[in-house]
Amino acid sequence: MKMKSLIAAAALAALAGTAQAEVKVGMITTLSGGGAGLGLDVRDGFLLALKQSGRDDIEMIIEDDQQKPDVAVQIADRMIQAEDVDVLTGIIWSNLAMAVVPGAVAQGKFYLSPNAGPSALAGKGCHPNYFNVAWQNDNLHEAAGAYANSAGYTNSFILAPNYPAGQDALTGYKRFYEGELSGELYTKLGQTDYAAEIAQIRASGADSVFFFLPGGMGISFLKQYADSGVDIPLIGPAFSFDQGILQAVGDAALGVVNTSQWAKDLDNPTNAAFVESFAAEYGRLPSLYASQGFDTANLMISALEKADVSDVEGFRAALKAADFASTRGDFAFGPNNHPIQNIYVREVIKEGDIYTNRTIGVAIENHADAYAAECGM
Repeated sequence: MKMKSLIAAAALAALAGTAQAEVKVGMITTLSGGGAGLGLDVRDGFLLALKQSGRDDIEMIIEDDQQKPDVAVQIADRMIQAEDVDVLTGIIWSNLAMAVVPGAVAQGKFYLSPNAGPSALAGKGCHPNYFNVAWQNDNLHEAAGAYANSAGYTNSFILAPNYPAGQDALTGYKRFYEGELSGELYTKLGQTDYAAEIAQIRASGADSVFFFLPGGMGISFLKQYADSGVDIPLIGPAFSFDQGILQAVGDAALGVVNTSQWAKDLDNPTNAAFVESFAAEYGRLPSLYASQGFDTANLMISALEKADVSDVEGFRAALKAADFASTRGDFAFGPNNHPIQNIYVREVIKEGDIYTNRTIGVAIENHADAYAAECGM
């Protein structure tokens, strides 16, 4: 799938020679298959911010990576070499980010991540042209470990899929969790049957279960877990309890505690306006991913207001300043271009016919990632 869109329907003005140079943005994201909901939300949040900005000089080239690293690399190569994009963004999955980002920034392109934040790109693999606008992969899981401590859990069973983000997830949980582990499992990426894992959980003697299973994996696990009758409390990051996923899971998710850097009820004017405008534009509540797409676009726009993208040093400095109003409230970049931000505790509730989350506390304040010290920038 390939889509070219000139935002605000003002391409002719840009091509005719306005005072601002045209900016090309290549978005590689997942628009088909089991992870499509995540990519669609990142895309829609990003496009909403561009629409609201009123800028007439930003060209979007959007393509579906099909959740395949080789496809993502082919698209990136074409966008860089044939389309000559200035900025790349959009990737959801960490294995795809690892395949695309190092090569893109090595060719002088900027990459703004609205989601994937693998540890390898936060530490020794950091780069001045790589900015993560979401989180470093470990962050929400570290907050889950901190919550488990405060909740009095001392014997967790933990599981995640076996790919970079899954490995970062369990590493992050263990970094902050102070109790014992009754079990630790890596599942297959894309797995849909969790009968064997649930049987191990049942027999483990655990007092809590931490899991990271994004997209369709989380839907399958939560439904099967509820049907199994196992009553050990679940803890997860927002990825398994986000707006789109909750409608598919239903009552099985009610009451489950999860951690996130964003929630629709965060009390700041930017977030309130975002939630209202996203629902009006698309007819659904925004997700975590939509908020990240929206923030990523607004970061880019804030930088373009200070420097032309062809001014590499100036544009980079403008991105680093993060002079935009985030849906999260306070937002700043650390020395490795990853966020410093609060991570919240949320609980799944039902509002009328809609399953959603409400914020019940702060897990970690002004949190930076654990890999910044390894970054040589």
